[in-house]
Parts: sequence; C-alpha cells; structure tokens
Amino acid sequence: MLQQIYPTPQHGFEFELNKDMHFAAAHYIPHEDAGDCQKVHGHTYFANITIGGNELDESGFLINFQHIKKLIHKRFDHSLLNEDSRFSNHDPMKFPTTEAVAKTVCEIVQQHLDTLAHRPQCLQVFLRETPTSYVIYRPKKGRAS
Repeated sequence: MLQQIYPTPQHGFEFELNKDMHFAAAHYIPHEDAGDCQKVHGHTYFANITIGGNELDESGFLINFQHIKKLIHKRFDHSLLNEDSRFSNHDPMKFPTTEAVAKTVCEIVQQHLDTLAHRPQCLQVFLRETPTSYVIYRPKKGRAS
C-alpha cells in the first residue's frame, strides 16, 4: 500500500479509524469539457476512509476493517463506474468523477454505519486517482448526505 500521510479532519471523537485500500475501475466522463477523459479509461484508485466515534461495538471495534473493504472494494473493483446505480451519464453532479466517487464512497460507508447501534461517522474520504491527483471529501457536519 502507498505510504501516505493524509490530511486529518477536525473532530471531537475519542476514536479515529483509517482504512487504506485500492480498487481498479474504469470510467468515462460524458461531457465535452472532459477532453480525453470522455473515452473509457481506467485507474487504480487508492482510498483512505476516516471514521470517528466515541463508542466501540460489542466486539471492541469502531468498525471492523473488513466490513469497510467489503462495502467498497467488492462493489467497485474491476467495474465500469458509469454502470453503477449511484452514478449517472446525464446528471453532471453524478458523473463518475473522482469528486463524485469520493462522495459516493462516503455515502455508502455512512449508510452502513447508520445501521450500527453506536453510530460512528464517516469523517473523510481521501481518493487518489493518479500519482499526482486526488480528492478529499468531507461531509458537512460530519455526516454523509
């Protein structure tokens, strides 16, 4: 895994968990301003997901690292992001840009966290698309919307 120091979101939680992972996926951006990115192409995305909370679950975890990987890696690895139901080829706010993918990762994780009794929060998703380009998504008020 890429050794990286990630920007830290400010929060008041006792616990902060970070999960690094990567997934290989293809996409295209269906807009004329996207230039060559209008063509189908792929990336090995590197993600860091930050979760905060004050309480641990009955097994002593804020959340089991494996659950985060299953939510994201299983869904997106070796996929065409444009075909995922969370993205759209018609709504610019839902084109599978790195920004939208980072937000979507946060939303998927938060939807799972909302089912847990101790209610941890997804605080940040750092998503690297290339060695020189990345996006950080932080939901407003510590919640994915």
